[in-house]
Amino acid sequence: MRMRQVWLGMLLILSALSGAQAQSELPGEIRLASEIWEAYTEADGTGLGWDLMREVFEPAGVRLDIHSVPYTRSVGLMQRGEADACVGSYRDEVEGPVFYPKHHYDRDQIVALGLKDKPVPTLDSLGKYRLVWGRGYGYEEYLPNVRDYREVQRRDGILGMLELGHADFYIDARPEVDYIMGRAAKPQQYRVTNLTQLPLYLGFADTPRGHTLAKLFDQRMTQLIASGELRPIFERWQQPYPFD
Repeated sequence: MRMRQVWLGMLLILSALSGAQAQSELPGEIRLASEIWEAYTEADGTGLGWDLMREVFEPAGVRLDIHSVPYTRSVGLMQRGEADACVGSYRDEVEGPVFYPKHHYDRDQIVALGLKDKPVPTLDSLGKYRLVWGRGYGYEEYLPNVRDYREVQRRDGILGMLELGHADFYIDARPEVDYIMGRAAKPQQYRVTNLTQLPLYLGFADTPRGHTLAKLFDQRMTQLIASGELRPIFERWQQPYPFD
C-alpha cells in the first residue's frame, strides 16, 4: 500500500510538471499580420478584430505583436515564418504552407456594390456580370459561376469604375463597402446586395510554433464560445454575433 501511494504521488508530480512544461513552451507573444480594416484591425491596435484576439490569447499569457500590412503581404509573412498567423483568411484560400485551426472567429457578410440601374445580383446570376474585388481576396473560390473578374490594388477608385461602366459590381465584406459608400458623393445612386457569409480564420504558419499557437487558439475559442464571453465584444462594436 505504501509503495502504491508513493507511485501515485510520483505520477501526480510528473503530471503537474508535464502541464507546467507545456505551459512554459507557449510563446510569450503571437505575431499577427493583418490588413488595416476600419474599426476592426486598426494600426493602433483598436477594433473588433484586435479585441477578439486579445480575449483569446492574453489570458493564456500570450501578448499580441501586431503588424499592419496589405492582405497579400500578411499571407507572405505568415508563409515565411515572419508572422505566426495572418488575420482575415477564408478557409483553404491560401495556397502553400498554412495551417488552419478548427474554429473560425468571425464571419464576413459578402455583398455586391453596384449602380441602382443594374439588375439585383444573386449568387446564381453572378456569372453574367463583370466583377471586381481586392487583390488576393480570392472570391472566385467561394462564389459560384464567377467568370469575368479582375482584382484591384486599391479601393479608392471603385466608385469611378462602376460609374464609368468598367465593372458591374464590386464584391467585398460589408464593412469595407460601407467605408466606400461613406465617401460617395451620391450614395443614393448605388445599391448594396447581400450575397453570402464566409467564416473568417487565422491562417497559422505551418511550423511547430504555429501549430502550438493554433492549438491554444482552438482551446480558448472552445471555452469562450461555450461561456459566451465573446458576445459583449461584438455588442460593443455593434456587429452580429457569429456563433449563434
